[in-house]
Amino acid sequence: MPGDTPFDDTASGDGPGRRALILVENLSVPFDRRVWQECTTLRDAGWEVHVICPQGSKRDTEPEAEIDGVRIHRYPLRAATGGPAGYLREYGSALWHTFRLARRVGPVDVVHACNPPDLLFLPALWLKRHGARFVFDQHDLVPELYLSRFGRGEDLLHRAVCALERRTYRAADIVLATNESYRDVAVRRGGKRPEDVFVVRSAPDTARFHPVPPEPELKRGKPHLLCYLGVMGPQDGVDYALRALAKLRDEVGRTDWHAVFVGGGDTFDAMVELSRRLGLSEQVQFTGRVPDADLVRYLSTADVCLSPDPRNPLNDVSTMNKVLEYMVMGRPVVSFELKEARVSAGDAAVYAPDDDEGEFARLIALLLDDPEKRARMGKTGQERINGPLSWRNSQASLLAAYAAACRDRAPVSAGAPYRAGRRPRR
Repeated sequence: MPGDTPFDDTASGDGPGRRALILVENLSVPFDRRVWQECTTLRDAGWEVHVICPQGSKRDTEPEAEIDGVRIHRYPLRAATGGPAGYLREYGSALWHTFRLARRVGPVDVVHACNPPDLLFLPALWLKRHGARFVFDQHDLVPELYLSRFGRGEDLLHRAVCALERRTYRAADIVLATNESYRDVAVRRGGKRPEDVFVVRSAPDTARFHPVPPEPELKRGKPHLLCYLGVMGPQDGVDYALRALAKLRDEVGRTDWHAVFVGGGDTFDAMVELSRRLGLSEQVQFTGRVPDADLVRYLSTADVCLSPDPRNPLNDVSTMNKVLEYMVMGRPVVSFELKEARVSAGDAAVYAPDDDEGEFARLIALLLDDPEKRARMGKTGQERINGPLSWRNSQASLLAAYAAACRDRAPVSAGAPYRAGRRPRR
């Protein structure tokens, strides 16, 4: 199956002399860690790599940057507010800037578009007319994301996002799936040939994420530290975690812990308020987004890490980056029973039944009382990250996907910008 072979430096994706353009809309680069790993993998294989993405608010703020040989072109973007009209403004602005900057980059061999949203097939189609091949990097299943995030059911907007996904699949020459569940969707729902869909799993950067000595003062005088890392959006289950912690205190009778929630998102303020209403303000700390060095300190000190994503159409088939990051740090995980959570974590996690906050709390207590089990689970997680789930395996699959995209095609010329209506000379 594509992507399951060890990394081979000879599987270069036919890189020398070739140019790739990666399109991202929902995060800046290199803050988007998956995209950055893809960029550096392609660069090391001899590709000239360009990225078009939004500017960050606190980092990645420069409009133009060259970082470690990767050329990044950024545009200003205001995140959507105010419902559907806000998303139309955001996506319209992003598409206009993407077209503008793509013309500046010039001819490329591969246009590599990362969703969400499923709208980047539009600039990809334009680039295909100029000789590029289109690699669709499916980070999210947007129809499932819509159902899970907004709870509106299969309404008109859901039908619209389904139609955009179909157009994206149809336009793509190659699809990159983050796991086997996504690969199955690309084949079954997207109509792609199995040989054109490659599994490129996200994986933590083990050079950047590694344990450091724990700092007991982070526990705020308690024997144990619980940690949540990640985005705080409607579908991410931070509210489930907070209610589980209230049950851990009230029903299980445990107050020997301090909890830290690291990250930000649409529901950050609402989660701080929920914590206050549940009477958890003295035991739960919200840090917002923190530098990597502080994140490593918290994870190295944590006794148990929380992955409270509830079961819904998206979460059940998605690989959670936070679970992988807990594992690389050797931390045991408490999760709800999700298909891809088990695929990723295996015995590095314990699993509560669907959305059962009481059982989630009891599993936390079980791990707090069993340091030997915590150590075994942590070792299992590290072995999985350094073995079958390592980025080295995903590198091989990424480069194989690029080689398939460029098979029997000569490199484009980068000597001149596009001219309207004409293909670049070969």
